[in-house]
Amino acid sequence: MIELSIANEVAEVVLNAPDKLNALNEEALAELGRAYDDAAAAVERGEVRALLLRGEGRAFCAGRDISAVDPSTDDVLGYLDGLLTPLLAKMSAFPAPTFAAAQGACLGVGLGLLIATDVVYVADTAKIGSPFANLGATLDSGGHWYFTERLGMHRTLDLIYTAELMSGTEAVESGLFSRALPANSLLHDTRATVARVAQGATGAFTASKSLVAAIRDERLGLWSAVAAENRAQAALCGTADYAEGFAAFQAKRKPTFTGR
Repeated sequence: MIELSIANEVAEVVLNAPDKLNALNEEALAELGRAYDDAAAAVERGEVRALLLRGEGRAFCAGRDISAVDPSTDDVLGYLDGLLTPLLAKMSAFPAPTFAAAQGACLGVGLGLLIATDVVYVADTAKIGSPFANLGATLDSGGHWYFTERLGMHRTLDLIYTAELMSGTEAVESGLFSRALPANSLLHDTRATVARVAQGATGAFTASKSLVAAIRDERLGLWSAVAAENRAQAALCGTADYAEGFAAFQAKRKPTFTGR
């Protein structure tokens, strides 16, 4: 159910089980991990400079596929700790800018996939929240951290207790994701942005990605972040794209970046 295609230095990863709203079982998680491994190898070969994740059909991802799960024998930790969490970490550390285009249901594991992606564009009609109250389960995939960080304690517990879902528009207005776009233009507009980013200064983008991750995970203060920025800038100074950017500015022309 996981498809990977590469064209014009963009890797596109597709969740393609629309009849299941792209819900993910253990096998699908493993497939998704392999797709990211293959795309990362293409980055190393200079064939990929950005990645787009999307879901086929009317949903991005409705979460874990529990259609055949028996709660009495379910290996929850095996699924979450053994498969899902390493996958989310791998996605978050992908060595190039990553984007997601998300429509319809973005729940549970689907929400986690978005949290692990650099830039998320959602359809204005997307559905985001915590439906787990209806299952006797609790929010997973990093949802507690993400909602509390962005929405605060009260709104987070409101969403969890009531199982009410936000629209994509409300989620963006609340600071969860980057942009809300009309559903009928979401994929087209996202692809256009990813194509443009794939022609940018990839090294500078990945430096910023690492800085943002450090600020998030290590809670860097202002001056620690400034020092990290300074080191990143000094490292970029020796790259071909840095030289090209300065040369283009001085010559008053558009730069041509190669990702090196």
